[in-house]
Amino acid sequence: MATSREARQEVRRRAAHRAPERALLAEARSLQPDTVALRRTLHRRPELGLDLPQTQAAVLAVLRDLPVTITCGRSSTSVVATLTGSRPGPVVLLRADMDALPLDEDTGLAHASQVEGAMHACGHDLHTAMLASAARLLSGRRDRLAGTVVFMFQPGEEARHGALAMLAEGVLDAGGATPSSAMALHVTSRLSSGSLQTRADSIMASSDDFTVTVHGAGGHASAPHDALDPVPAAAAMVGALHTMVGRRVSAFDPAVLTVAHLTAGTTTNVIPETATLEGTVRTLSEDTREQLLTELRRVVTGTAEAYGCTVEVEIDRGYPVTVNDGEVAERVADVGRSVLGSRFVEPMPDPIMGSEDFSYVLGRVPGALAFLGACPPGVDPAEAPPNHSNRVVFDEEAMIAGVALYAGYALEVLRP
Repeated sequence: MATSREARQEVRRRAAHRAPERALLAEARSLQPDTVALRRTLHRRPELGLDLPQTQAAVLAVLRDLPVTITCGRSSTSVVATLTGSRPGPVVLLRADMDALPLDEDTGLAHASQVEGAMHACGHDLHTAMLASAARLLSGRRDRLAGTVVFMFQPGEEARHGALAMLAEGVLDAGGATPSSAMALHVTSRLSSGSLQTRADSIMASSDDFTVTVHGAGGHASAPHDALDPVPAAAAMVGALHTMVGRRVSAFDPAVLTVAHLTAGTTTNVIPETATLEGTVRTLSEDTREQLLTELRRVVTGTAEAYGCTVEVEIDRGYPVTVNDGEVAERVADVGRSVLGSRFVEPMPDPIMGSEDFSYVLGRVPGALAFLGACPPGVDPAEAPPNHSNRVVFDEEAMIAGVALYAGYALEVLRP
């Protein structure tokens, strides 16, 4: 048991440890005009997919005067900036995604998207601006870094596997050694502004899309006995697939299968040749993911055969399960408590069934994804338009916390 003297020394040590970390918040606040300016520039001119030339140019412009080594992607418009500390040590990777979503904005903001059919509805503009300002903050503290920070600015997160492209081009080698840990933040309008949530193990789901085409034989709708109607077979598949999850997967192992698009025919008096159903499969474990994809094929094949039809199944494999390393997740939460205050760090009771291609990085490096609340003031988070809505609005003040968290994590891991 510690003596009273040892206890007092520990209290003083922790207080001294917290003081510079709390100062990060003030420094992040001083950078807020630049953070907001970059965020609004990106928000007005959103770009989709892997080719984001204007976004890349804006990021390069704000990094230009920093003591970082910059590498641009060959297969995409990615940016990797490497900051070397004053002493040798491990490598830490911090990631932000940069791409927007294909929808028209309906927020009425003065800095709303000026690009038809594109909007930063998932907050990637905030992520990019926060990481750029964190690079500036950390550049001013190189003497406190025993190691290297790799800033990963990634395009193509929205279903384009941008992280895989950057991994193939060596982002994990940018610091001269494989990162000892990786960390990313994701804003959400459904948490109070400036609050932080993360969790150990699975935090976001895998995502796979499927297309099932049922083949029958067309004919006149008045004489179905002279045709082979694929519509009843497709309808039966919808019910069978939705029932399958609850009967084949444990209730304690979350999984979702949704048929979201069903098409057949062109008019009322013609039995079509084919019917098509499309949907998604989400799981929180790779074993369950493989099980459900196998079961999906079995169910639709058997159902088609029962109706005398044939079936084609296409699986578009998406992102793996996003799995946080327990120690890194707890370290991120500890940094949050030190930088923001304990009352702003909340337990994350459940994973999210959305998907995230930071999962590819976490499959190779121990790391953690955390959610940063950005609900606008005066709005109930439960009622706020969610991420991916064309009416979503994020509180820019939350970026102060995000900049401090990115920088605080790197300083914690690379502490001399």
